[in-house]
Amino acid sequence: MPLKLLKCDESIPEREKHVYIKEKGEDTTQFLPLSNIETIPGSLSERGCSYCGAKLVIGGVLKDTIQMIHGPIGCAYDTWHTKRYPSDNGHFQLKYVWSSDMKESHIVFGGEKQLRKSIIEAFAEFPDIKRMIVYTTCATALIGDDIRAVVKSVQQELGDVDIFCVECPGFAGVSQSKGHHVLNIAWINEKVGTLEPEITSPYTINVIGDYNIQGDTFVLEKYMEKMGVQIIAHFTGNGTYDSLRGMHRAQLNVTNCARSAGYIANELKKRYGIPRLDVDTWGFDYCQEALRKIGAFFGIEDRAEAVIAEEVAKYQDKMNWYKERLKGKKVCIWTGGPRLWHWTKALEDDLGMQVVSMSSKFGHQEDFEKVIARGQEGTIYIDDGNELEFFEVLEMIRPDVVLTGPRVGALVKKLHLPYINGHGYHNGPYMGFEGAVNMARDLYNAIYSPLMQLAAFDVRDDQPKVAAATTNGKQSEDLSGQVQSITTYIQERCLWQFHSRAWDREENINGVIKKATELLNGEKSSQETLTDKLYYADAKILVSELKRNLPWIKDLNKAQVKSVLETVKQNLVGIAISGSLNGELHHSLY
Repeated sequence: MPLKLLKCDESIPEREKHVYIKEKGEDTTQFLPLSNIETIPGSLSERGCSYCGAKLVIGGVLKDTIQMIHGPIGCAYDTWHTKRYPSDNGHFQLKYVWSSDMKESHIVFGGEKQLRKSIIEAFAEFPDIKRMIVYTTCATALIGDDIRAVVKSVQQELGDVDIFCVECPGFAGVSQSKGHHVLNIAWINEKVGTLEPEITSPYTINVIGDYNIQGDTFVLEKYMEKMGVQIIAHFTGNGTYDSLRGMHRAQLNVTNCARSAGYIANELKKRYGIPRLDVDTWGFDYCQEALRKIGAFFGIEDRAEAVIAEEVAKYQDKMNWYKERLKGKKVCIWTGGPRLWHWTKALEDDLGMQVVSMSSKFGHQEDFEKVIARGQEGTIYIDDGNELEFFEVLEMIRPDVVLTGPRVGALVKKLHLPYINGHGYHNGPYMGFEGAVNMARDLYNAIYSPLMQLAAFDVRDDQPKVAAATTNGKQSEDLSGQVQSITTYIQERCLWQFHSRAWDREENINGVIKKATELLNGEKSSQETLTDKLYYADAKILVSELKRNLPWIKDLNKAQVKSVLETVKQNLVGIAISGSLNGELHHSLY
């Protein structure tokens, strides 16, 4: 189906290019909603500003760093204590917020003296803290305050402090995504490589794009500790300022939120040769896959399997219990960007739920490629959705629950529909095995809450239409059927085909398919370089899953394997590169 104009958008017909409903046989070479562009006038956007993307999402999570906001007090207040990012040092970053508290007089006469005074005062009040990030805001960027000159002067005066500048006022981009990019690139340009970390393990990684929402990072740390893998730096959940300066010494970048932190993962690969392994750590099945890939990369598969066995034994029965009760329930995922494609298959595969609509606030074309590849026929995809569109879509699909943020959640509750906080969680963590159970529990409690049943009015029909049952059917075992089966599986499950640059995608597709061909044919596969190990890890898990889900593949001879996978490779290149509608693939910043 072409891009769709909703009834509520008839007065702003440009919105047609931002809404898509997937039909059978369609892929992202045919339809891709516009995204990461300016909000259309007349549409009430749910987006945040660029400064918010830098401070609230990334920098403000660091547990040992003063966050100095150079601007009016409201900019500090609006990004303080609104995210559930705990830390193991008493939640320092949640307790305090710092601001230069710009007034009208400072705007007229300049605020550099006020900033200098505020920085020195903050360090004096917190003598044990020696690290700071200074952010510009709309007001201070407009009047042209030179924060770098102020910071240089203070560092020379105090001597033992280190200060990082983020020049990303709210108006700098179309959404908070611009702030992600600015902080990522500035950090690798100015701070990475300026401190040597202590290496305590032969296996070292950076965890990139995890912000410890309700303890997510603690879950991942536990798994890595059991596997004997040292996390050099967390970008930035429960992380420290100085650990991020040593990111250049890791052997592998394990990337979770590719939208907020894919930029620094790309640059670490480009500048230091550190491979980027994209994983899904939300989801019971996905988490097993992520640990197996890390184990395969380092050659410690036995340790990964031991962790998986221990966790599955603890939580599988609980997952089965929730699946029986959540199977067939319809869910909308209306969040920022990456969780759309992280969560869709996890909810469908782990719990048997049906994802019927996905909306992104700040996702890029790359994010929509991933989520459309993973989504089912009939699913509605929306970029930069507004309240009227949400009302109309809710009427169209009648979901059982909505995963979204508190603002849209308030709207949903007025319609007597349950919602789960997809930004900060209800009762997390949501990552890992226990996190998958926590998420299932919250979904179950929301859907089956007696309060929903006692609501005076329900927008749903007494007899809602039952979604047509979908069946996979028996796959044709001719060549085209085999190729399509493998292509579909990879499109739905594998993130390595969707990196931010065209050349990076091509390298990954060629490398992983080559290794998969060697593994399926029992041939020796080189693992001499870090890149070889990365492709091997992805290919090993891919081959294992293909054998499990498409058992006929084990009956192919060597020539057939090479022929089928070569055609699969051509298909992936056609969909993800040459036929892609994602203009950012060739952008100079990517």
